[in-house]
Amino acid sequence: MTGKKIGKFYKRFVAAAAIFMTLCMAGCSGAVTSPADFMPGKAGQAENGGEADTAADSDLKVHFIDVGQGDSTLIEQAGHFMLVDAGEQDQGEAVISYLKKQGVKKLDYVIGTHPHSDHIGGLEAVIREFDIQKVMLPEKEHTTKIYERLLDAIADKDLKITLPKVGDSYVLGDASFRIIAPNRDYGDNLNNWSVGIRLAYGKNSFVLCGDAEKESEEDMIASGLDLKADVLKLSHHGSSTSSSEPFMDLVDPDYAVISCGKNNDYGHPHKEILDMLHKRSIQTFRTDELGTILAVSDGSKVSFSAARSDEKESRDTAKVRTETASVTREYVINTNTKKFHLPDCKSAASMKKENRKTYTGTREELIQMGYEPCQSCSP
Repeated sequence: MTGKKIGKFYKRFVAAAAIFMTLCMAGCSGAVTSPADFMPGKAGQAENGGEADTAADSDLKVHFIDVGQGDSTLIEQAGHFMLVDAGEQDQGEAVISYLKKQGVKKLDYVIGTHPHSDHIGGLEAVIREFDIQKVMLPEKEHTTKIYERLLDAIADKDLKITLPKVGDSYVLGDASFRIIAPNRDYGDNLNNWSVGIRLAYGKNSFVLCGDAEKESEEDMIASGLDLKADVLKLSHHGSSTSSSEPFMDLVDPDYAVISCGKNNDYGHPHKEILDMLHKRSIQTFRTDELGTILAVSDGSKVSFSAARSDEKESRDTAKVRTETASVTREYVINTNTKKFHLPDCKSAASMKKENRKTYTGTREELIQMGYEPCQSCSP
């Protein structure tokens, strides 16, 4: 071997060895187990953007980044940031660009939920671009080049891999998150190896579990840990392999977020999952419909907004339209086609009288009722 190849092999060996050594150590060096560690004010001055000095700066923000058919979630509180997944490899630069626009210079935590490329593909680029404090991956290796390149990036930055240990807790500014999965060895089912977290800030909480399927959900239930959350990011992009009834009963969310690609080959989200959400009156937000979704918590309530790029607009202008999902306004609905329109839409004007109705409410209420937005006026 050349000296360069030997060095590369050594770095990859060190990264793999780090996983084994971490497992053998009693506990994770960054884990926090004392409730006192979660007391407001314990976090130091924000290193990304200075000390938070306004109410808005102190909010917890959870960005469900639109990466097509994949997952990527940026979490921030008081200038502290963490990233969970980064979509496919070709989404790496897009994720980096989004993070920079949010003022990210350092990531306190980077979590790769499991080795599938639609979750960890973009992480290599992210790790090479930013100052990273801690990287967390499940103890399940993969033989793909994408996974190996991720290990190379971790080794090149002289980072150690932290293995998720169920029950361990970590701080992010004045917020905290606890590891709720994976609970055991799931063999070759990579989805069930997904790292699951319950994020808490004040009275609000979020649950995110990668692609965890029903088998992993059963183990989360059996663990006895608190799974209740205001917001649930549906696992596996809204697939029927996840979101079992017993799991949904315990999480009991008011809101659900689905990260999936428009017209994807898997049919995500599956109809039975959408029906279940509707039956439970869970307000649902989808990246394939809304683009990147932002959830903001002030510690007592959660609000949502979504930034959608109009496909008809020129890429040169890159005009992004921000809309608040809870805004109440007037729509025209077609009871026959089950589509809704803006009042000045040409399709609404030509609608048969017997099929035309006026509805005053929110966009998401109409979607929950089974209506689809018109492709022409994009209400």
